[in-house]
Amino acid sequence: MTALNDFPITKLFPPSRPDAIQLYSFATPNGIKVSAALEETGLPYEAHLINILEDDQKTPEFLALNPNGKIPAMIDPAGPGGDAIGLFESGAILVYLAEKSGKLMPADPQGRYECLQWVFFQMAGVGPMFGQYGHFYKFMAGKLKDDYPVERYAKESRRLLEVMEGRLEGREWLVGDDYSIADTASFPWVRTLGGFYDAGEALKLDELVNVGAWLDRCLARPASEKALNIPPRP
Repeated sequence: MTALNDFPITKLFPPSRPDAIQLYSFATPNGIKVSAALEETGLPYEAHLINILEDDQKTPEFLALNPNGKIPAMIDPAGPGGDAIGLFESGAILVYLAEKSGKLMPADPQGRYECLQWVFFQMAGVGPMFGQYGHFYKFMAGKLKDDYPVERYAKESRRLLEVMEGRLEGREWLVGDDYSIADTASFPWVRTLGGFYDAGEALKLDELVNVGAWLDRCLARPASEKALNIPPRP
């Protein structure tokens, strides 16, 4: 039987609430989406700061939990069958939290798969493309020999945003009538485009009225407001 203290990372970050979910994260878009889901579900959890600016995610203890060396990662001491379970990949964590809590995902099979396809849309498209665009647009400005990388990722980011714009026509949320992990997965990345990356004008985000209204609704949720700084940044 696997227990919480079998995970080496608990030696670096001793839990003060060993019966609660242990979250290891940083308040980036991928971290925020899980913090928001935890806040929405009401599941008890304890957040530990993995300072990616100091390479905490490269320690042997963290890599034992997530060999990919990325945040977030999580341990649920009360996993399936009563065993502790460690998880990485934010999409997998979101699905786990939704299924454990019975919240943030439709219960009917068709609604469930509709929700999952939009979670995977974020994981496969929105996150990687927005992240690459932000890297070249913000951090490589003036350092490139040509504009091809910025133009390529701008075009694909805009295309993905337009997919969301069409999906949100006449809809409050991405799936069904209720907020779900599809929204939780995507809103931190859309927020980052016009915020941290300061690319709102370049991508003409003001033209995407459905996406903008949806983002405002997501950010107005108390759980989202809290999640933006969970764990608190150093």
